[in-house]
Amino acid sequence: MNKLFLSIVLLMAMNFSLTSCRETKKTESIENAVEDAAKATEGALEQTGKAIDNAAEKTKEAVKASKDAIEKVGKN
Repeated sequence: MNKLFLSIVLLMAMNFSLTSCRETKKTESIENAVEDAAKATEGALEQTGKAIDNAAEKTKEAVKASKDAIEKVGKN
């Protein structure tokens, strides 16, 4: 009985270890999709950063122009 139980446990352990290490086409396609998404996102994030920098600069310019206009109105 003890040998039978140990044999079954050994077979199950081998089965789980061999099956879990096997790569499937599904995991490969998921990995490829993740890599493609990362590449596409990289460029988009860079462009977003540049757009935010440009918007911040334009906002600074608008605030300065508003301040100058308020000062002109205040002097008149």
